Amino acid sequence: MARGLDHIVHVVRDLDAAADLYRRLGFTVGARNRHPWGTHNYVIQLHGFFIELVTLVEPEKLGSDGFSTLFGAYNRDFATRHEGFSLLLLESKDAHSDAAVFSAAGIGVSEDLRFEREAKRPDGSSVKVGFSLAFANDAGAPDIHFATCQQHYPENFWNPAFQEHSNSVSGVAGVVVVSDQPKKHQQFFEVFADARAVVDSDDFAIITPRGTIDVTTPATFLRRFGVKPPQMTRGPRLAALRLVVAQPSRLQAAPELAGIAGLYVGNAAIIGSEDAMGATLVFEPLARKPG
Repeated sequence: MARGLDHIVHVVRDLDAAADLYRRLGFTVGARNRHPWGTHNYVIQLHGFFIELVTLVEPEKLGSDGFSTLFGAYNRDFATRHEGFSLLLLESKDAHSDAAVFSAAGIGVSEDLRFEREAKRPDGSSVKVGFSLAFANDAGAPDIHFATCQQHYPENFWNPAFQEHSNSVSGVAGVVVVSDQPKKHQQFFEVFADARAVVDSDDFAIITPRGTIDVTTPATFLRRFGVKPPQMTRGPRLAALRLVVAQPSRLQAAPELAGIAGLYVGNAAIIGSEDAMGATLVFEPLARKPG
């Protein structure tokens, strides 16, 4: 069964500044969290999807375990080159099974890795949240890491109070990967997402139960969004996050309230990587069903 989008990691050098940027854009940002391998994060919840703002704060905590190397050290090294989206995670019903599938396909990185931490509810009470990740590797895309994510206590993680945003963002429409040669990565994405690609000329798309993964050329990206793709000296990049806005009238206000000169292409408001710490954020109106 095809795997839907679960969350995306946005690596930044100043974590509090990133949280402030997202708040100014109209998002509800959760509390600051700490990982045992030294990274800190803020989480922005949507319906069934979240954005994870990450930076390495305590490098002395990095070890030789899988999370230290595949998450902590990787995001540390990513931030030395640039800010932006570093890791794409799809939802998992069974991370152990996903790891076996990835291994058999030659894209597996490790056995499934489990992590638990304490989280805070809006009333200040503590609950346990837990995740198991199965990492996958596209050898031709060293500046993107991939994993599936299985939640062990979803009832403790997801909270409607955190999913209400003044910008009316209600969910994820998709992510966009930029590559000079998209079709070289088609087989990887089909295995990773467990879905067949829809090919359009040089580009392709993977339609998942929650959002679309578009893999496009830089020319397509520029034509579609009106902003430059991120630097690609090391190969493909996870370039843009497409978000669904329930109240289109708020699109005009979001960039202005954040003190950013947003670009408008068609009905979408777009904030380029120069204004969003290496990431391109696309705010799209909720599609209306005919009739």
